[in-house]
Amino acid sequence: MTVHRLAASLLLVVLLGVVALAPRGRGAQGEPYDLVLAGGRVLDPETGLDATRNVGIQGGRIAAVAAEPVAARETLDVHGLVVAPGFIDLHAHGQDSESYRYYAHDGVTTALELEIGTYPVAPWYAERQGHALINYGVSVGHAGARRALVVHDESLPGDAVVHDTSRGWTNGVLPDAELPRLDSLVERGLAEGALAVGFGIEYTPGARREEILRLFRVAARHAVPCFVHLRAGGRDPATGGGVAGLQEVIADAAATGASLHVVHVTSMGQRDTPLLLQLIHGAREHGLDVTTEAYPYTAASTAIQSAVFDPGWQQRMGITYHDILYPPTGERLTAASFARFRRQGAVVVLFIIADSTVRQALADPLVMVASDGISPHGHPRLAGTHARVLGRYVRDSGALSLEAAVRKMTLQPAQRLEQVVPAMRAKGRVQVGADADLTVFDAARVVDRATYERPAQFSDGIIHVVVNGVFVVRNGASVAAYPGRAIRRSP
Repeated sequence: MTVHRLAASLLLVVLLGVVALAPRGRGAQGEPYDLVLAGGRVLDPETGLDATRNVGIQGGRIAAVAAEPVAARETLDVHGLVVAPGFIDLHAHGQDSESYRYYAHDGVTTALELEIGTYPVAPWYAERQGHALINYGVSVGHAGARRALVVHDESLPGDAVVHDTSRGWTNGVLPDAELPRLDSLVERGLAEGALAVGFGIEYTPGARREEILRLFRVAARHAVPCFVHLRAGGRDPATGGGVAGLQEVIADAAATGASLHVVHVTSMGQRDTPLLLQLIHGAREHGLDVTTEAYPYTAASTAIQSAVFDPGWQQRMGITYHDILYPPTGERLTAASFARFRRQGAVVVLFIIADSTVRQALADPLVMVASDGISPHGHPRLAGTHARVLGRYVRDSGALSLEAAVRKMTLQPAQRLEQVVPAMRAKGRVQVGADADLTVFDAARVVDRATYERPAQFSDGIIHVVVNGVFVVRNGASVAAYPGRAIRRSP
């Protein structure tokens, strides 16, 4: 072989090597992708993918999940980190810009207020359009509609309605003639795009069983689920359990064909949580569409002036004044301070759940993760729920696997709403064509920092969060952006 031939052969080998190593994969019209998250451990709970991949994003959607290098205008090295679908919180009362920032630092890309909901619905969505850090959505609230019917006032959106404890609308019994009017108000909310019918039955003790059953029929007629905080009167004083309250709504679901989602099963069931889970599993085995959720804390939180603390609360919940914490001062209550806060109004934290109950619920494959977050300055669950599960219950104690935890935060919540909003089929997944809602975290150090004494602290180890292809958290720092979109039903 001549020197020239040898040189030409060597040049060809080098060129072939360059081609082999060059980034491949391009977006529409052959353009590079907008962004590639390169070399992370990608978890897709639907397909079971758990492997090192490069995730290409273009136009707000995932355009590539590839083992080979991918060309992009920007490539971000995420080796050693987990790339998961963005977390979906079905039970997120905090629906303001500050709360969205804390949710984002906990890996949440979609926060939905589906328990108490709101009434009316249209102004709620309009207020957030173009101004949201993360995706948002709401149910039409039975409580809000009931209040509007009784006091002719639609001025309290979202969960603010439970802070109004006027006995006329919370404890008053609606006459039979008023029930069709209540049905109509709830149907108006569904027509305005609500995702579900939300019930806080414990907050409206005047609501008869017929009233709730009628609204289950409305939900079934419009093919939307019922998100339910169970009735307090069903609790067994000996155990604090919510068995009778759950039996009521399972019967309503069976009678009407409505889908049912039971919120915060651990605070509803307390020591009877295993029995509640048995009821839910049994209902599902017999064809009912029933799901549930829990948060990873031993304490609940609510407004002290609400019906939850009506006389008899100690027996119903099995706690005393000292089991109630006032977050702004960190004080445990006494009879005197309880009476004072009850008059003036306050959000309190109440320790009612055993850690063993939390662990059992989180380990149950049916139970989703949801925060029930109200304010970043109250209970730590708004700021820390998802990181707490990943750090304390997955990594540190092994109560459940990483893959199971991610599924409970992503795919399962998405699937709960897919029949109502087909767009949810593009969430909760890391697949080509899915929305580019992604959470990138360090499994070795992810943990909650929010505490009962200092709840307003960002979680640690959530490195990057992307919403519709736009960073809202990058390298652990907040990004000023408003890529959040409405999750809304099309009637």
